[in-house]
This record gives sequence, structure tokens and C-alpha cells, in this order.
Amino acid sequence: MLQTRDLIWGLLFIGCAAAIQVQITPTQGEISVGESKFFLCEVVGDAKDIDWYAPSGEKILPNMPDIFVNRADETTSTLTIYHANVDSAGIYKCVAKNGDKEAQATVQVKIFQKITFASAPSPQEFNEGDDADIVCNVVSSPPPTIIWKHKGSKIQVAKDVRYKIMDNGHLQIRGIKKIDEGMYNCEARVMARGEIDFKMIKVVVNVLPTIRARLSEVNATADIGSSALLACDADGFPEPTVTWAHNNIVLETGDKYSLNEDGSELVIKDVKKVDEGDYTCIAKNKAGEKAEEVSLNVFVQPKITYLNNQTASEFDNQVTLTCEALGDPTPTISWSFENRVFTEGEQSLDRNIVVRSHARVSSLTLKNIVFTYAGQYLCTASNSIGQDNQHMYLEVRYAPKIQGRVTVYTWEGNAANISCEVEAHPGASVVWFRDGLQLPSANTTNMKIYNTQSVSYLEITPDSQSDFGSYNCTATNAMGTDSKEFLLIQAEVPSSPEIQQVEPFSSTAVVAFEEPDSMGGVPIIKYKVEWRLPGQDWTGSEHDANDEMTTITIVGLKPETTYEVKMSAINGKGEGESSLASTFKTEPVLSSEIPTTIAATTMAIKGEPSAPILEVKVQDKGNTLKVNWIKQDDGGSPIKHYLVRYKAKHVSDWKPEIRLPYNSEYVMLNGLDWNTEYEVHVVAENQQGKSEPAVISFRTATDPTTIPDAVDSSSGLGTGAIVGILIVVFFLLLLGVDVTCYFLNKCGLLMCIAVNFCGKAGPGAKSKDIEEGKAAFTKDESKEPIVEVRTEEEHIPNQGGGGPTEPNETTPLTEPDGKTVKDDKTKGQTELKNATDEVKTVPNEAPQTNGNESKA
Repeated sequence: MLQTRDLIWGLLFIGCAAAIQVQITPTQGEISVGESKFFLCEVVGDAKDIDWYAPSGEKILPNMPDIFVNRADETTSTLTIYHANVDSAGIYKCVAKNGDKEAQATVQVKIFQKITFASAPSPQEFNEGDDADIVCNVVSSPPPTIIWKHKGSKIQVAKDVRYKIMDNGHLQIRGIKKIDEGMYNCEARVMARGEIDFKMIKVVVNVLPTIRARLSEVNATADIGSSALLACDADGFPEPTVTWAHNNIVLETGDKYSLNEDGSELVIKDVKKVDEGDYTCIAKNKAGEKAEEVSLNVFVQPKITYLNNQTASEFDNQVTLTCEALGDPTPTISWSFENRVFTEGEQSLDRNIVVRSHARVSSLTLKNIVFTYAGQYLCTASNSIGQDNQHMYLEVRYAPKIQGRVTVYTWEGNAANISCEVEAHPGASVVWFRDGLQLPSANTTNMKIYNTQSVSYLEITPDSQSDFGSYNCTATNAMGTDSKEFLLIQAEVPSSPEIQQVEPFSSTAVVAFEEPDSMGGVPIIKYKVEWRLPGQDWTGSEHDANDEMTTITIVGLKPETTYEVKMSAINGKGEGESSLASTFKTEPVLSSEIPTTIAATTMAIKGEPSAPILEVKVQDKGNTLKVNWIKQDDGGSPIKHYLVRYKAKHVSDWKPEIRLPYNSEYVMLNGLDWNTEYEVHVVAENQQGKSEPAVISFRTATDPTTIPDAVDSSSGLGTGAIVGILIVVFFLLLLGVDVTCYFLNKCGLLMCIAVNFCGKAGPGAKSKDIEEGKAAFTKDESKEPIVEVRTEEEHIPNQGGGGPTEPNETTPLTEPDGKTVKDDKTKGQTELKNATDEVKTVPNEAPQTNGNESKA
């Protein structure tokens, strides 16, 4: 019982002693010099007094200037330290009392000096080559560690002896250079607190000026009121100022001199001989100054005093052109003719052109005169300060020379012009002859002659076969005579075009053809296409020929019907033979595109095509894909082209639209992003409109440069795989040999197949009978006279076989100032336009030729 009672009294005593509890928040404090901080003393239990005591043991009274105590309520009291200094450090105590009950708590207050940049001016300037001392004074407690950085990297003083961090923390750069200029980071660290701060300091390196005269010597002309420009370019940092001096006198802008804004250019007005001498250009900045001298030389400008025109005749021995000039210094004289320049002592390889000079006189001697020497010659006299130019004309008299083509094609009733182009000096008279008789004669009413300064035209309208043949043009002047024979040849109708392919649709068909082997001497002006149901009458239409024409579209056909089609060509002479008939069958109209209520009566109505069916094939290169499509119903009108758009699904912008020809079956998409999902739209378009887009999506392969996470070390080719590869390689070698034999020697397995099954004779076996000559024509079928001219060389038959070469130009003319008409026909496959760099398209058919072989 005694022990139990003692335990009860002990618990009562402890409870009474713990009736008051004191806690300070925060429990410790660090204050930077100059900063303020407060501490909260919280009391648990009844407390009459709550007091704070300074480290010296003195009670802190309210309303002190730097230390303030405030009791907010019965249980809390706040101690605030304003603008702390080193004397504010120590242990502060909070004491709570209530009668004989007392409790207390303490807090350790530490005062430290925060990193402070006492002196780190920016910018700091130095002269290039000096030992730069970049100032960065930092104070803190404890003292900081200084680290310097430049261009984001720590400066390693051990690696570059030019750098040194001084004891006071400054950075020294020995022999500072312009490349050292920039921003430097002075970084201070206090490891004990993990405190860090930095200051960016701009370092400017001033560079001593450099100066360069644009011309060390300047030449000027005296006594003609001209000005002389003396200029020098100065560089340095900061930008230097430029001044000029002459005979130790600084020059300023006035009546005699003028300076530009930066002083780099000095203009001396109204130059006199007394202005000659040295001028000093001075550049100065913070780093110092530099000077450069410019010499002014005053001379007399060249002047040509003698140069006269000359006359010579072709085949003369020589003619000499003379040029005299004055100037100080003595000028040099050169000659030029067209684009060639002749200087002293120079002569041509054939020694027919020689230049000789003596003192102020130069002569140009031309030997063995030819008519091409005629023209304007330029004499140039030049010295160090200027030049003078004058022209003279050399007249060369020569006999006529007849140029131009000699073969002309036409037909009876169609006017043609034979052109006789004459070069002569003096001008020549031109006369036309036929069988020794001058034209036009009293018996000829179908011939007219038109003359211009250099061309004589003989217009002939053949009435019969006798009007075709040879005509003579003779030109005569005082120097001689020249004549030339021209041929007028009967033109023929063209041969038949060759139908290559017929692509049928439901109500139309596209006929692809190759131009006739023979144009009949004149270009094709129209193509005629005819079609019919087997055994019935032919229906036809004519189409104007053009350079790119390789197909013609037949319209108004019935679906699922067999037709025959043939073609013929028309030139100025008339219509040629028709080609062999080709048979084709039109396609059906899809019932899904025709309303059931009117399907039976609207089979011929045309509409938009159906969307094609798409398929994607990944190529060997993982970011290149081939999108194939299968054409569906054309809506009764031929497909004009396909429109392709594509984009990555994660972006909103489409790639530029690609337009492909009607016969395209796929598009290659190149340069796609790796491992990316794409969406492709393909639209077919005919005359009636566009189909709904066919849509397909796909994902490109993973970038092959990516390193895989793991490699299966046990992978490898088995024996069967190796044997299979060898068999494939052997088969490809045999195929390559057979293809080579097919194309080179027309033998082998492919040759056998081509002859026995396809009826083809192999490459190179086909020949064309090309008729010689092409006749004049006009596309509007008017009766305007036209003519084709052909050189004598082109008239020579081809001795190597394959038929004579056709002429390539026709020249229409009904008036003396008539113009030549040319109609170039070119063979080739239609080019794709507006395609992006990322797309390569390949048509599904072999290239087809178009146009006419002749040129009019």
C-alpha cells in the first residue's frame, strides 16, 4: 500500500511540473547580414508572462529598434530581428512563467555574410595584346570559391597558360585577343551553405586601327575641271575616326576638298598639277592610331587625233588601218573588231592580221582580204589615268554569194515560194531562169517574183507536172556573179498512221497511235478516225494535229458493244490511206452508279468516275512506298488524270497535290518519315468531275540505323536456304545471257518466243520507208503559198538504207516580207508536271510517239 501511494503522488507531481511547455519555431535560424527574421514562441498551458532573453542574458524589452518582441495572445510571443548584423548572433531564450511554474526554450541564431559582388563592373575594356585583369570582387562569410566561365565552359587555367585566377579572385588573360571578347561568368560558391551566385561581365577588346588605301596611287587629269578621289578603309574597335593631311596640314571640307561622313573618302576638286603629292590618311581610336599615305599623280588624258575609214576589195593583198593619239604618259593603242581585241605585236595564227605600234601611232594590217573583214573597228588609246575610243569602218567589196536551202515541196494548185538569199557588196541584181529562159516569161502566168534587199522570192503555183523541176537563181554585181539551182518537188499524201492500242470505256474509247512513217513531203494537218459496228457503215471525225497528239478519244459509243476503228492522216496534198482496222469492246456501266428507275434509259448519260481501289507495297527502302490503284468505272467519260494527296496522320497539313496521267497505275512516295503512319487519298477525274477519294493508310518501317535491343546470336542461314540462293543466282545469270543474245544477236530463248508466239521480229528489225521531202501547208487549209527549203546536202539520199531523209523546214510566203513558219514535231512520252521532289511516277504503258517528223 505504501508503494502504491508513493506512485500516485509522483504522478501528481509530474503532472503539475508539465503544466507549462515552451516551443520555439523555427528551432534554429541562420540570417544573412542585413536580412530580417522572426521566431515564434508557443506556450502550452497557462502562462502569465512570456519573456525573451538576448544572448547576453538581458531581457529583451518591447519596442527596441533592431529587436522587437510582441505578445500576440496568451500563448504566443514573437521575436523579430531586423537588419541583422554579426552582433545579433547567439542563443535566444523564451521563458514562460505562471506563479512558481516556469518553462523555457532556446534557439541558436547564426549570422552570416551572403555572397555579395562588391565590385564587378561590366563592361570592362582592354587593348588587344595587353595583359587583361578582369575585376570581380566578392565578399561572403566564409570567403567564397571563385570559378570563371566563358562561352558556357569552365576556364581551365591548367590547360591554357594565358589564363590565371589571381589571389583576389580576378581573372588575368595574358596577351588578350579579339577572339577573347565576350561574356564572362564570375561564379562564387560557399560550400558550407551550398550558396552560389554569379555575375556576367562583358569583356570588350579594343583593337588598334588598321588602315588600307584603296589605291596607293591615284591618277587624275589636270585642267579639265575633273575631281580626284582618294580613299582609305580603316578597321578597328571601337570604330576609328579618319582624318586627312597634306604637307602636315589637316584637311577639312571646303571649296577645295570634301570629305564623306566617316572621313574615309577625300575628294580633291578641280585638280591642278600643284595638287600632285602624298596625302596622309590617319585612323584613330581608343587603342591608338595608324597612318597610310596615298600618292596623287596628275596626268593628261589620251586623245585620238587621226583615224579614217578605209575601202578594200575581196582578194586584195592587204589593207592598213592607222590610229594616232596624244597623252601623258604616252598612251598605248589597241584595236578591237566584234568580240576580238588586237594589241601591239599580236597576230593571228594564219599571219593575216598584224598590229604594229611606234610612239603615238598604231597600225592594223589585214592581209588576203575576205568579205568577213568588213565592219566597224574600234581604236582605243589608254594610259594609267584614262582612255579615248573612236570607230572607223572598213568597207569590203565582194561578189554575190547565194545562201539557203534548195529543195521546196508543193502540189498542183498550191502556191510555193523559192527563196534565194544573196550576200553581196555592193548590192546585187537577181534574175530567175527556167531551162535557160528568164522568168517570168510571156507564157508563164503562174509565177511571180518578189524582191527585198537581201532575198528574192519566186512564187510558183504549179498547174501541171511540168511546173516541177529545177529553177536557177543568178545574182550579179560589179564584183562578179553567182548562181544556184533550186528544186521544186511534187508532194504526196501521207502514209497511214499505226494504231498502237485502244483503251475502251463504257461510252468512249481512247485510240493511241503512232504518226505515219511518211508525211508525203509536208506535215500532217489533221487526223481522221473512223469506227463502226462490224459490217455496218463507218462513222468518222477529223482532229487537228498538234505536236503532242498521240491519242484521240471516240465518244458516243454504246456500252458492252464491239467496234472496229481505223485511222488516216491528212496533209496539204490530201488524205492518205487508212490503217488496218482494230477491234475493241466497250466496258459495261456499273449499275450502282445508275438509279434503278432510269437505268434502262440513261445508259449514255455521263457522270463522275468511281473511286479507284488502292493497294500499298513497301519497297526495299523502308521509307519509300508504292501505292497501286485499279481503275473502276469511268462514268461514261475517259479518265483525264488522277489526283494524289498524302500526309502523316499526326499533322494537319497535306503534302502538295500530285497530278498523274490517265494511264498511270501507281505512284512512288519517297523520303517519308520513318515509323510514321500516313494517309493517302487518290481521286479519279473525268470531264464530268471528280470521284470520291479512295483512302488508304499505312505505316513506314523503323529507321534501319536504329540499333536493336538484342541480337539473336544463333540466327543463320541453313543449308537449304544457301542452296536455294545459289539456284536463283544461276537462273538470273542464264536469263541475263539470254536477254543479251536477244538484243545483240537476235537469238536465244526470248527471240524464239517473240517470233513464234508474239509475231515480233526483235529489236531493230522494223524499218520505215521514209519518203524524201516534205511539202508546204497551212493548218487552216487556206491557199496561202508556203514553201519548204532544203539544203543540197539534205537532198542527197541516204546510202546506208532505210529510205531518203525527209526535209525539216517549210517556209510560207505570199508577200515580199513574208515570215517563215516552223512546226517542230517531237516524239516523246508526256511529261508529268507539278510533281513534288518526293514523288516519282511511272506510266503503265511504253512511251508512245506523237507529232510529225517534219518541221514546217
